[in-house]
Amino acid sequence: MSVLGPAVLSMDLEAEAERIADWMRDAVRGMRRRGLVVAMSGGIDSSVCAALAVRAVGADRVFGLLLPERDSSSRSTELGRQLATHLGIQADMHDIAPALQAIGCYAEQEAAIREVFPAYGAGWKNKIVLQGGLDGGINFYRLIVESPQGERHEARLPTGPYLRIVAATNHKQRLRKTMEYFHADRLNYAVVGTPNRLEYDQGFFVKNGDGSADLKPIAHLYKTQVYAMARHLGLPDPICSTTPTTDTYSLPQGQDEFYFALPYAQMDLALWAFEHGVPAADLAPALGVDEPAAAAVYRDIVAKRRQAAYLHAAPLRLPERTG
Repeated sequence: MSVLGPAVLSMDLEAEAERIADWMRDAVRGMRRRGLVVAMSGGIDSSVCAALAVRAVGADRVFGLLLPERDSSSRSTELGRQLATHLGIQADMHDIAPALQAIGCYAEQEAAIREVFPAYGAGWKNKIVLQGGLDGGINFYRLIVESPQGERHEARLPTGPYLRIVAATNHKQRLRKTMEYFHADRLNYAVVGTPNRLEYDQGFFVKNGDGSADLKPIAHLYKTQVYAMARHLGLPDPICSTTPTTDTYSLPQGQDEFYFALPYAQMDLALWAFEHGVPAADLAPALGVDEPAAAAVYRDIVAKRRQAAYLHAAPLRLPERTG
């Protein structure tokens, strides 16, 4: 086969943008909605979705939401505002931190962290990072905390505290979705989901949180293609050059640290190669790793797809009795 590289993800961006916009416009009509709601994090995915929404139904029928909380980067809100101005859409900001505080999000998270680091308290910061996959081992998480004096500590995160931390932080995505649907109901609009193909395929979303939407216009696009689309659509350079983050924990955290085995450009190639039956031996040089590591990436893709099946699944219902 030819050498595997970024060229396999190239596409006619204008034709694809128009195809997506036409589909979004038809979807809105089919749902008998008047417009679209997009929660804008300042990241590349939500920014491209907002721009495509404007192309589909016009700026006057797109409603943007900025939904920061205590651990959000101020830059995310700044980029969201910049995007709203660039697109000419209305965008309201709601700080969801007080609501998260009220339902125990932060208290539960801090209590779980103190199970590992008892000294953790006011002024400390945290994140969790993924390890193990590329070495051929079982994935596991490490907890990293930073004291107010800047001292960092880390330890392997046991299952119990890990699940409690994730359950608490999932409140953030679920509360954001509640806000999106409030405004969608108020305006008779549809809610736009913003996952790209890598996130959608590998389950990098919260069930009934950012995984919920009425339409998902870029779930078929690899992250690399989303970046290319952003540049094609003329989005502001700070957005086009932004680095993917979770924007969920108080310490800066890349998506590859938290969930994916590799940075997005390499993961895109790995997923494309996996879907097209490319042997690990041919993937390895494209990723700059040896064949066992490439095979480990393939195993990780399969494992995450198994986990994602639950996230994608519709609620179960008892079949009708027969006979």
